[in-house]
Amino acid sequence: MAALSVFGIALLTAVVLLTIVWAIQLFTRNAGLVDVVWSASIGIIALEYALAGSAPVAGRLLMAVLAIAWSFRLASYLAVRMKGQPEDSRYTAARDAWGDKADLYMFGFFSLQAVIAAVLSIPLLVIAYMDNAPSFVTAALAVIVWFISVVGEGTADAQLKAFKDKPENKGKVCREGLWYYSRHPNYFFESLHWVTYVVLAIGAGWWWLATWIGPVLMATLLLKISGIPTVEGKDASKKREGHDEYVRTTNAFIPWPPKK
Repeated sequence: MAALSVFGIALLTAVVLLTIVWAIQLFTRNAGLVDVVWSASIGIIALEYALAGSAPVAGRLLMAVLAIAWSFRLASYLAVRMKGQPEDSRYTAARDAWGDKADLYMFGFFSLQAVIAAVLSIPLLVIAYMDNAPSFVTAALAVIVWFISVVGEGTADAQLKAFKDKPENKGKVCREGLWYYSRHPNYFFESLHWVTYVVLAIGAGWWWLATWIGPVLMATLLLKISGIPTVEGKDASKKREGHDEYVRTTNAFIPWPPKK
C-alpha cells in the first residue's frame, strides 16, 4: 500500500479514537482521558505502519517495538495518574473560558490532537518505507537514545510522584533528582525520544529530513504551547512555594547544574 494511503489511515485512526474520547467526556465531564488515548494512538499507528510498510522486516519491527513500548509506558502512567482524580485544571479552565460552546470547542481541540498525532508519526512512516534496513550501528545508536529518553522520562515522572505523595510537600516546588537540574526534565526526555527515529531513519535519502518533524514539533509544543506555558502560568508563583527562585536558578528544559 502506498505511503500516502497508509498515512491517511493513520490520521483516520487518530480521529476516530479521539472522537470516541470526546463522546465519553460528554458524560464524564473529564477530558483527561484524551492524554491517555493520544499517547496510545501513536503506538497503534506505529503498528499500522509496520504492517503496511515496504521496508525490510527488521527495520519495521524495530521501529514498532520502540514506538509501542514508549506509547504503552506513557499511556499507562497517565492512566494511573488520572484514576480517581478530578479533571485536569487545564481542561477545567478551558471549559470555563469557552462557556456554552465548550463541548464544540473541545471537539475541535480533540480533532487537532488527532492531527498532531498523525504529523508526529511521519518519522515512523519514513522508517516503514525505507529501501534498506538500518545498519547494526544505526540501530544500536537508536536503541541507546530510546533507552536514555524513556528511562529518563520514567525516572522524572516517578520522582515527581514520590515528591507529591508526601503531604509536607504540598504547594512546594520539587527540586529532587532530575528536577534539581531541570524544571521540566520529563519534557526534555519526551522530546529526546523522538530523536530515536531520526537516528533510525539514517539512510532514507532526502526523506530523512522529514523525521526531524518529530523532535522539533514535540519540543515546540512543550516549550511554547501546551507544556511549560500551562505549568508556569501567571499564577504559578502564588500556587508553588519557591517558584520564582526555582525559575531564576534552574534551566527550563535541558538538565544542567543550577545557577548559584
